Amino acid sequence: MISTLLSRLPHGSDGDPASPRLVFGADYNPEQWPRGVWGEDVRLMRQAGVNAVSVAIFSWARIQPAPDQWDFGWLDEVMDLLHAGGIGVDLATATASPPPWLTTAHPEILPVTAAGETVWPGARQHWRPTSPVFREHALRLVAEMARRYADHPALVAWHVSNELGCHNIYDYSDDAARAFRDWLRARYGTLDALNHAWGTAFWSQRYSDWAQILPPRLAASHPNPTQQLDFKRFSSDALKEYLRAERDILREITPGVPVTTNFMVMGETKGMNYPDWADEIDFVSNDHYVLPGPQDRDELSFSANLTSGIAGGRPWFLMEHSTSAVNWQPINVAKRPGDLARDSLLHVAHGADAVCFFQWRQSAAGAEKYHSAMVPHAGADSDVFRAVTELGATLQALAPVAGAERERARVGIVYDWDSWWASEQDSHPSSRLNYRQEALDWYSALLALGIRADVITTRADLDEYRLLIAPVLHVVPQALAKELTRYVETGGHLVTTYFSGVVDENDHVWLGGYPGALRELLGIRIEEFGPLLAEDTVELDGLDGPNGANGAGTPATGTLWTDQITVTDPEVRTLAHYRTGTYAGRPAITRRAAGQGSAAYVSTRLGPDGLARLLPGLLEGTGVHSELPAEVRGRVELTVRRTADARYLFLVNRTDEQVSLPGLTGEPLTGGATAADGALTLRPREVAVVRQPAS
Repeated sequence: MISTLLSRLPHGSDGDPASPRLVFGADYNPEQWPRGVWGEDVRLMRQAGVNAVSVAIFSWARIQPAPDQWDFGWLDEVMDLLHAGGIGVDLATATASPPPWLTTAHPEILPVTAAGETVWPGARQHWRPTSPVFREHALRLVAEMARRYADHPALVAWHVSNELGCHNIYDYSDDAARAFRDWLRARYGTLDALNHAWGTAFWSQRYSDWAQILPPRLAASHPNPTQQLDFKRFSSDALKEYLRAERDILREITPGVPVTTNFMVMGETKGMNYPDWADEIDFVSNDHYVLPGPQDRDELSFSANLTSGIAGGRPWFLMEHSTSAVNWQPINVAKRPGDLARDSLLHVAHGADAVCFFQWRQSAAGAEKYHSAMVPHAGADSDVFRAVTELGATLQALAPVAGAERERARVGIVYDWDSWWASEQDSHPSSRLNYRQEALDWYSALLALGIRADVITTRADLDEYRLLIAPVLHVVPQALAKELTRYVETGGHLVTTYFSGVVDENDHVWLGGYPGALRELLGIRIEEFGPLLAEDTVELDGLDGPNGANGAGTPATGTLWTDQITVTDPEVRTLAHYRTGTYAGRPAITRRAAGQGSAAYVSTRLGPDGLARLLPGLLEGTGVHSELPAEVRGRVELTVRRTADARYLFLVNRTDEQVSLPGLTGEPLTGGATAADGALTLRPREVAVVRQPAS
C-alpha cells in the first residue's frame, strides 16, 4: 500500500510523521550535475514543497563502472543530503539500462527484432527480459543496492527498473524462443493441446516437437494469430517474472520497504498487461504524458481512471508527468498557464496520492534535454518553477485527501487487454480498428453528459455497476459470457459494440454467427461484417441532433464499421436503423430486455458526439444520472474520493472559460471562488476541491 511509503516520509507539513500528506517530487538525476548544484537543488526542493524524489534510475554505469568495481560514494552523499533536507527517496534499482562494459562483454543480452536485427546500445533499455546473463548481473546490482541502503533513513520505497517494456517488450532472440517454449509447455501441457489452440491444421503448421516452435518472427505472410496472441501474453509474463525477481531480492533484504515499478497507462502502450502485474507490487505507480489531439485531457482523465481501476480503487503513485513540453512528439508544444496544475490535480482526483514529474532539473545534455522539468533551463526565476511552487502549496492544502479511495461510479467501462491485443491483429475485417479509441470515445461522451464512470478490468466486481459498457469486447471466453449473462439477468444493463464476442481465449471464432458468445444475450445474429473504407460514412435514423439552419435534424454519422444485423428475439428493440449505406433500413443499434436487465449492441463507430446522443436512451431504466447542475454538464468533470467521514469532490473546469456551479455545499479546500449567491466559480482550466460530510 502507498500508505506504507507515506508513513516513511521524513515528516509531514506540521512536522508530525503521522500527519496525512500527498507526495510531491520528481525523478532526480544528480549525477548529471556537479556537486555544487546539489545543495541548491535541495534548497529549491524545500521551497517548492517537494518531499520525495526518485534517484538512481539510470545510474548503473556510475554505480558499477566495471564488473568488480563499485562507486557508491556519490550516491551516499546524495542520500544523506536529501535526508538532511527532509526529502524521502524512492530509490531505483538502476537496472533500466545496462552499462557499456556489460554489453561489450556480453552482446548476447541485446534484444533482437522480429526481422532478426540486433538492438544495439546507444539509447536505453537494450536488454532481453529472458536473458540469464543480464539477469545475473542485474540482480547482483539489486542485491548490492539493497544491502547498502537497507537502513538508510532517506529510503521510503524501492523503484524496480524503470518503465519496464517501454522499448524491449518484444524480443525474438534465441533466449526468448527457449523461454517461450517453456511458457507454452506450462500453458498447454501437451503439443496436441497447443496444436488445437493454435489451429495448426491451417497452412500445414502442425508441430511434432517443442523445439520446432519459435516466436512469431518475420514470416512470408501473416503469422499464426494465436501464436501472435500467445507471444504477447508470454512477453508480458516474461517482464512480470523479471519484476518478481528484483522484488523478491528487495523484500528479502529490506522487508519493511514497499516496492513499486512505474507503469505506462497511456496512449497505445499496450504490451504490458498491467492488471495482471498489479498484485506483484506493493502499490501501483504510473507515468503519463498528455497526448496531442482533440481529446487530450479526456485521455489524461481516462488513463488516470484506468490506473485507479488497475489499482482496485486504492490510492496510487503518479511517478512521472511533465511540467510543460515533452521532447518525443513531432511538435512539442508548451503547456498553457493553468495546465500544469489541472493535469496534476486530475490525477489526484482519480486516486493519485503522489504527484511527481520527469524530472527535477532540466538536462543540459542528452536525448531528453528539451523535455521540461520542475527547474527548467531558465532556472528558478521562471513561470514553470513558480507554477511548480504553487502546486506544492496546493498539494499541502489537499493533505486530508491522502489515503482516500475513489468513490465508485454507477457506470463502468470495461477495458480488456486480451481484446485490445487480439482485436488489432492483422488479417482482420479492418486494419483501422482502434480499441482504445473506441473506449475513450465512450468515456468522452459520458464526460459530455456530466456522468461519472469508472474504467475497470474484467477482474472488477461487475455487480457494483448499474450500466456496464464493454466496447470491442472481442475476446469472450465461455466463463465471461456466462458472467455477463448473469449480470444482465440479475438487473445489470450491458452495452457492447461491433467486433465483440467474436472469439474465445484461443482466438477461435465462436461459430453460428456473430457476435458469437454474446449472440443469445443480445438477441441478434450477424452473418457478415461491413467494415467501411476510410472515406465512407453511414447515416443513422433515430439519433438526430439539434435542428440545422433549414430546420432539419442532423443525423448521427457512423464510421469504420457496420454490421448486417438480424433480430432473433422478440424482446429486442431497435433503437436506430441505418439510413444510408449497404445495410440501409436494417438495425444499427439494438437493445434486448433480459431478466431484470438489458443488453444493447452498437454496430458502428459513432464518435463522442454520436455516443452523447445515444447514451440518454441507453441510460433509461438504469437509475444513472448526472450529479452536476444541468447548466455545467459537459463543462465540468466531477470525480469523488472518500474516507469514512468525508467526501472530496474534485471539480475540473474542462473549458477555457469561467464556469459557475450553483447550489454546491461543502468546505472548499482549494481552488474556485464563492460568489455572493453562493455559487462556486471556476476560472478557465481550474480545479476546485470541496469537502463534504460522508453520507
